Amino acid sequence: MIAVGRLTGDALTAALPDVARLRIEVFRAFPYLYDGDLAYEESYLQVYRESGDAILVGAWDGDRLVGAATGTPMEDHADDFGAAMAGCGVPLERIFYCAESVLLPGCRGRGIGHRFFDAREAHAGALGRTHCAFCAVVRPHDHPRRPEGYRPLDGFWRKRGYAPVEGAVARFRWKDIDSAAETDHALQFWMRAL
Repeated sequence: MIAVGRLTGDALTAALPDVARLRIEVFRAFPYLYDGDLAYEESYLQVYRESGDAILVGAWDGDRLVGAATGTPMEDHADDFGAAMAGCGVPLERIFYCAESVLLPGCRGRGIGHRFFDAREAHAGALGRTHCAFCAVVRPHDHPRRPEGYRPLDGFWRKRGYAPVEGAVARFRWKDIDSAAETDHALQFWMRAL
């Protein structure tokens, strides 16, 4: 049975190396196709060490981390995403950013994704935030690496009350698994009121 729990503070910090490995493994698949490395991941995940209001929701199969969802106040990511969200009509200090939500394929379909969102949304509400947002990579429907039968998570997100934010598209660079160098990627923001 998979146990889901919330980590903050020192427990969150201790779990970050496992989160880094999990991000690399899960985001390697379509649609991210991310060719990650641990050095970058440690730098990227530093914000969770530094933010007193960060949350990590983990899913464990025994003592193995098989899934993780993170979040911080949006202003902790202002440099990366502030410009994209500037015209959304909600001040950044009212938004909680639900960052990654990664789960190994064999553990999906058990309601863990809902539990990840439930915990982050509750945390956001406890911080006085009025909205939650996240972003997802945009890939063309005819992308050559799109697997047969691939279903995007749009339906899941919409059932939870999220909708794309018109014009809120961030740009982020990473190396795809079939690329020699980093390239620019569009990430569409989704948001809902709590």
